[in-house]
Amino acid sequence: MNDDKLTYFIETFGCQMNDRDSQTIGGLLEQAGFSPAEDPLDADVVVVNTCAVRQSAEDKVWSRLGQLAYECRSGNVPVIVLAGCMAQLPQTINRIKQKAPYVSVAVGPGHIHRIPELVHQVLEEPSARLVTAVAPSRTEAHRTESTQMLPEELPRIKVPGVSAYVTIMYGCDNFCSYCIVPFVRGPQVSREPRFIMREVEALVNQGYAEIYLLGQNVNAYGLDLDNETGFAQLLESIDGIPGIQRIRYATSHPRDFTKDMVDTIKRASHICEHFHLPLQSGSNRILKQMHRGYTREDYMELVQYIKEQVPGASVTTDIIVGFPGETDEDFEDTLDLIEQLRLDGAFTFIYSPRAGTAAARMANQIPRKVKSDRLQALVKVQNEITQDINKSLIGTIQEVLIEEPDLRNPQYYRGRTRTNKLVVCTSEGPRPGDLVKVRIEQAGTWHLKGPVPEAGQD
Repeated sequence: MNDDKLTYFIETFGCQMNDRDSQTIGGLLEQAGFSPAEDPLDADVVVVNTCAVRQSAEDKVWSRLGQLAYECRSGNVPVIVLAGCMAQLPQTINRIKQKAPYVSVAVGPGHIHRIPELVHQVLEEPSARLVTAVAPSRTEAHRTESTQMLPEELPRIKVPGVSAYVTIMYGCDNFCSYCIVPFVRGPQVSREPRFIMREVEALVNQGYAEIYLLGQNVNAYGLDLDNETGFAQLLESIDGIPGIQRIRYATSHPRDFTKDMVDTIKRASHICEHFHLPLQSGSNRILKQMHRGYTREDYMELVQYIKEQVPGASVTTDIIVGFPGETDEDFEDTLDLIEQLRLDGAFTFIYSPRAGTAAARMANQIPRKVKSDRLQALVKVQNEITQDINKSLIGTIQEVLIEEPDLRNPQYYRGRTRTNKLVVCTSEGPRPGDLVKVRIEQAGTWHLKGPVPEAGQD
């Protein structure tokens, strides 16, 4: 088969780190002679880059794999690659062999650089059985096994948009009792600062206005390195790169978010004043069961310090309701803390047991109806707070990085403030990549809206 005619298609499920990994997979395949296809049914290779955080995410992938196999029955049968976190789950390989024989390659997140090699192996031997590249299993008893760090300076495809992702570390050492990530992504490994700086500089030179730093726990960046560079020092260095306009980062852990990091962000010119701090619960008893490593009092102190030092900053969070053993009193503690903190927004989730985690084995699993009722009550409280905060911005001038046309009114464009609030700009001049001042005239729960002021009005 002539390599020049080979095509690929990538479907990505899950988080921003998976999006970033897919860019590398695309770059590797193109470096190996493949061209992108417009449709998976036209591709010689279909890569499904997967998420394993929740059972629902895994179920979506299995459903999609079956759909792909069915749609391809009468036409071109591609090499199907199952990549990412799902490939690291201990049950996945057996399930492929028993129920999904149409999957030819399974590759864990730490081995995606081997995808072209494994694909060519299958293309050269169509009758070959499943080929795999996954890390050794990682258990509570052997936490330091299965490093998932990728080689440096791998290619990446250039994606449209104003933002670019840069992974600064791999894996996680936290072992929150509800989370499967440490088992599928491996232990924490930080990239050397020089490689990160080189990548950011290249992206800025390509025209990206915003750099998004990624890691499972960015605040712990550098703790495993034998140098003096921690997350605060890395932020300071990136802030000084000529031409950079905005810097964001995810995900943070309240336990490791230090006052020094807050002070660095306060002094910086380009680091956005948005702090996403996953709380998960307002109950100290539940936080302890979750293995989060902080108390509600610790969290409150951190948020208060942020608001004092960085006036106008936004703080958002993640909250899980219905964790095993959560009582009405525990849930009331969460509502109470949310009402006291008055955060800008919250991603709220119903607890879902994840096989392989400590929480899935806990007694006192909460009935679905109770979890659903609690979620609705939490969302109601948080939405009212979010709306009040957003309405307080009416009449203010906000700096907005324009990203894309508005979905409802394509003649307008939308973007985000430095505090990560979505804004629809009702003036027709701005285009993606522009930094504009917008006068806020309307505010809802999910977005702000207004025009660019005319000369002399700001």
